[in-house]
Amino acid sequence: MPAALAATFEARSLDSDALHAYLLKQSGDNTLAWPLHRWNRDMLTLAAFYYSPALDIARAQWGTAKAGVDVARAIPNPVLQLPFEYSANAAGTGRPYTTGLALDIPIETAHKRGYRVDQSARLSDAARLNIATATWKVRSQVRDATLSMYDARERITFLTQKVTAQQQIFAMTQKRLAVGDASGPDVHLVEIALTQAQNDLITAQGALKDASTQLANVIGLPLSALSSIQLDFDEFALTVTVPSSFEVRRMAIYSRADLQSSLAEYEATQAALQLEIAKQYPDLHIGLGYTYDVGTNKFGLGIPGITLPLFDQNQGGIALAEAKRTEAAARTVALQDTIINALDHALGGYETSLEALNLSSTRLALAQKQLKNQTNSFRIGAIDRLTLTRYQADFDLSQIDHLNGVVAVQRAVGALEDAMQRPFVVTNLPNLLNRVDTQEEISR
Repeated sequence: MPAALAATFEARSLDSDALHAYLLKQSGDNTLAWPLHRWNRDMLTLAAFYYSPALDIARAQWGTAKAGVDVARAIPNPVLQLPFEYSANAAGTGRPYTTGLALDIPIETAHKRGYRVDQSARLSDAARLNIATATWKVRSQVRDATLSMYDARERITFLTQKVTAQQQIFAMTQKRLAVGDASGPDVHLVEIALTQAQNDLITAQGALKDASTQLANVIGLPLSALSSIQLDFDEFALTVTVPSSFEVRRMAIYSRADLQSSLAEYEATQAALQLEIAKQYPDLHIGLGYTYDVGTNKFGLGIPGITLPLFDQNQGGIALAEAKRTEAAARTVALQDTIINALDHALGGYETSLEALNLSSTRLALAQKQLKNQTNSFRIGAIDRLTLTRYQADFDLSQIDHLNGVVAVQRAVGALEDAMQRPFVVTNLPNLLNRVDTQEEISR
């Protein structure tokens, strides 16, 4: 069995016909080319919905809860009794046997069955809503993983440029040292900067591998399934339309499935309390039967027994149900408080990160202008190549700093989406990351 499960997992891919059919159904795009040339975040999210084991578990739990409703609807079955006795010293002329047929028909009182069905139905609703919560968690995890991949890929691009620039600076400084135009400490400082840039590049490459593994785990695929496809995360460089704070709060309170699930669980405890209160009233049992008793035919109709609530009126069960209802109410209030606090924190983080991004965009524009001016100065011979390359390395740092701002804004947007459990609209205005290839700029 483990070997078969492993083989099934390894056989998963992003070009299967079953996945294609699922994507066609979910996207509603009948013109979807297959296999996809480029996978964006939305399509990867749908693939995660298809393969995710977490969603399989949530669906199975809902199936269990729905089965509980069927159990609660069941009407108690009558009990068939077949008495038989033999009389060793029977005095009559009939057969010395006592035989018969009897039915014990239970009748639930005080609407117990209705409360039991209501409780199970509420728990089923909670389990159904938990699927939506699990779905959002999968979507959020795909977003985090793809954003990390985007960050690592862009960082690798900028750091590669920086390493190239630092290598050129190091080579030119060594040449100056050979002709006595630079000192040993100058070369040493340049070498330290080069080593640091190379180390940062290796770290970014490792982060890309980690993010790829994270994405594969979230989707439920082997890592090799991602190595053969092209990924498109350019949407992270675009702005996002964020509603007003009032609208964000309203949507967070009314759209979160986990809060609705908590409310459904509270309603289930309310039904459970009503059921415990109803248990104070005893159920009825009606007995119907026929008995042949040593030559005598007997027909019976009666109530075999009624539990008299003299010593116990189910106070313990009622108290326990009340305590569980209070606990459920406290959990719902605590969850709502957590949502509001998370929303306030996410709103503050978004505003702060957006301000920081605007500042970094200004610095990047100034650095780009400065690099362009220095490039022109180099072309007319006002500065040497070493000075220009140092400006290039500084500009690479500005691009990395701007990337940090872009990623911070995107993570803040993700935190807002998680607080609301609602996606925002990505617009095609303007690009947050205006990447500049400084090597090409200088070589012109």
